[in-house]
Amino acid sequence: MEHHTVYSAVLVVTVAVCYYKALGCGFVFDDMSAIVENKDLRPRTPIVNLFWNDFWGTPMKMEKSHKSYRPLCVLTFRLNYAISELEPMSYHLVNVVLHAIVCLLFMKVCNMFLREFTSFVAALLFAVHPIHTEAVTGVVGRAEALSSIFFLAALIMYSNCTSYHGRIKWPPLLGTVVMVTIAMLCKEQGITVIGVCCVYEVFVAQRASFPELLRILLSFVRGKPHIPSWLKNSVVRAVFLVGTTVFLLLARIKVMGAQLPIFTRYDNPASMENTPARQLTFNYLLPINAWLLLFPSGLCCDWTMGTIPVISSILDPRNLFTLLFYAVMGKFVHYMLQAQDKRNRVIIMSFSLLVLPFVPASNLFFPVGFVVAERILYTPSMGFSMLVALGFQILLDNKQSLKPFLWGMLGFLLLTHSVKTFIRNGDWESEYSIFRSALKVNTKNAKLFNNVGHALEKYAKYAEALEYFEKAVSVQQDDIGAHINVGRTYNNLNMSREAEAAYKKALSYFPQVQPGKSYQARIAPNHLNVYLNLASLVGKDPSRLMEADKYLKTAVSMRPDYVQGYINRGDILVKQGQKEEALKVYRTALHYEPDNADVLYNIGVVLLELGKPEEARKNFEAALHHDPDHSQSLYNSAIMIQESGEQKMWAEGIRRLQKLIKREPEDPKYYFTLGMIHMDMQNYQEAERDFKNCIKYDPLFRSALFNLALMLNNNLNRPLDAIPYLETLIKNYPEHTKALLLMGDINVNALKKLDEAERNFARVVELEPDNVQAHHNLCVVHVERGDLIRAEKCLTKVHNMAPTEKYIINHLNIVRSKLNELIKKRQEEMQKKGGQTGADKQKGGR
Repeated sequence: MEHHTVYSAVLVVTVAVCYYKALGCGFVFDDMSAIVENKDLRPRTPIVNLFWNDFWGTPMKMEKSHKSYRPLCVLTFRLNYAISELEPMSYHLVNVVLHAIVCLLFMKVCNMFLREFTSFVAALLFAVHPIHTEAVTGVVGRAEALSSIFFLAALIMYSNCTSYHGRIKWPPLLGTVVMVTIAMLCKEQGITVIGVCCVYEVFVAQRASFPELLRILLSFVRGKPHIPSWLKNSVVRAVFLVGTTVFLLLARIKVMGAQLPIFTRYDNPASMENTPARQLTFNYLLPINAWLLLFPSGLCCDWTMGTIPVISSILDPRNLFTLLFYAVMGKFVHYMLQAQDKRNRVIIMSFSLLVLPFVPASNLFFPVGFVVAERILYTPSMGFSMLVALGFQILLDNKQSLKPFLWGMLGFLLLTHSVKTFIRNGDWESEYSIFRSALKVNTKNAKLFNNVGHALEKYAKYAEALEYFEKAVSVQQDDIGAHINVGRTYNNLNMSREAEAAYKKALSYFPQVQPGKSYQARIAPNHLNVYLNLASLVGKDPSRLMEADKYLKTAVSMRPDYVQGYINRGDILVKQGQKEEALKVYRTALHYEPDNADVLYNIGVVLLELGKPEEARKNFEAALHHDPDHSQSLYNSAIMIQESGEQKMWAEGIRRLQKLIKREPEDPKYYFTLGMIHMDMQNYQEAERDFKNCIKYDPLFRSALFNLALMLNNNLNRPLDAIPYLETLIKNYPEHTKALLLMGDINVNALKKLDEAERNFARVVELEPDNVQAHHNLCVVHVERGDLIRAEKCLTKVHNMAPTEKYIINHLNIVRSKLNELIKKRQEEMQKKGGQTGADKQKGGR
């Protein structure tokens, strides 16, 4: 027990040291689809969706689904998200902890067959093997570790339900089924533990030999079956396990919709070849995988496309490696057939752990979506580690004189593997680093050049990215994705002509339609993006909108469930003014993805333009129901709340805008709309702060400058504070008539600069000759100057322009009244003056 504790501690520390750098890595490669872009991780997504969607968040029933069904693994990602959202360190930490648990469980399993120290050596070899870096440091590799935990737990539990010629122990047998089910729900290959349990039952628990099994089989062939008593219980256990396997497989097929995933020749070139090239290549992959276990030096994150050229002839010298591999395997099988002892049983179990978990990914029985994948060697490497540890034990027991050398070699192996694993973790730090490291060992894979280009694109290094995309094209001329990448990069560099040529080059490599054959089954969904990109490019020219629409119609005809194609086509139709038709297209997209927030938002926008604000708002709310973080729906619904004047919704509008500001604190339009709501609420201090924040991030935001000035003048009685904002507005937007009117009002009422005010109002009249307010304000200037006659003429003219405006009529009446009073007063003065002059004359006559 003391040794076991020490060994366990050493294993945990070793894992921590080897994978310390993993904690500083980000999300790379498949992590982007499985974690960053996977809606199933978000709290808003019902947990039940995890059991109907694939590993990447795509509904299993959809044709484009990868059919990778790992709901329990996705559930752990969701828990990570609940704790730290998209902070990578927590995800990597969980992976490292899971790997340590696997190492401890593996040592426990080894103890069932090997000495304690030999088991520790096997577990230590497994812990530091560099081939595991992808499974541990790559976040999506968690499926391997999780599945392995329950894989080993199932084997341990099964060992408790059986014994030599013993009865069935049902509780641990049922527990085994539970563990198998959980293992399979973490990753599909978990179900292969049932095969390992059957091997354990026959060769370890019952200690049967191959000759004994052969005799039993021959008795059935001769019609005189001889069934030993021990075999009956073993058969019951095996039938129970196999029956469970069949049930789980049927359930799996049901969830898949009885459809196999669709892969292209870019994913697995040999799968598209004819006999014998397909068989020769797939068999050659076996020694490739064995070599990776034996000598994990040239590791690569992606082995697809042209990495391993197809073997098209039996004369290809690479077939010699296949023959050598089968010769070695045959030698082991021959040894296992010879005798039945403890060592033989260890080799049998090692081989079952090595071979059975690998079978589903071997391409031998059905094609998979990759050529070689290092992470799928995670569980099989347990059997390999057991074999190496057993070999070390045998040599140590039989070659006493070589002990120092053997210990030295073991230490050297562990040290080099540990260092390689530690260094390899650094390669997974970022997408750029992982794909650059892959190019050091693999220059035949165009996908690697494409991915380095994508990494550079994220930093807007388009010229450098273009070099890698063009290199990808040179490596594989018919790589549609590479041509698309070239076109997109040209577009980012504002080289439209070159971009269009690259997109059309990509189209030239599309397979031709074959009568009676489904087109969508022979093309990768992401390749259809060429139609989107081409339509977007030509759609910039209003005269080519019909052409853009044609490209998008072609895309959705190839794949009726191509939702993004419908979205882009709807956008083009809106540009053409065909809003009703656009609405139909968006609703078709909604048929395929009812929870697509982008589609719901676009429908809302079109309804808004069709004058149906209530229906539009319902669609915005529906978009937010499915995606509470959908920025456009949050913003537009907040605007509608503000414009509707619904006081009971003001708090919700503020909450939505504050959510947007938290996410994008430098976006001025959010502050502006928030300011407008606060202004409607008569919370002028908050509104002032909002408008100033808006102007901080966009000093020339027209509406913010004007509304801030208007509020300072009208509501806060601070006209002098409004002047700088109006001056900025008029300087940069000299035709902003509302600003000119407000500036004129301040010049009249606060500054008493009537000449300046007159220029302001005259400029508005010049820009808008029918602007009644400007004409009226010019009249006010005349009034302020005391020129009532001119003011009366001016107001009469304005009254004729707007005969029903009461404020003009009232003002005109006031001016006329004042003018009449003034005339009357002058007449009285003249009369008075005239009477005084007559009296003087009389006096002088006397």
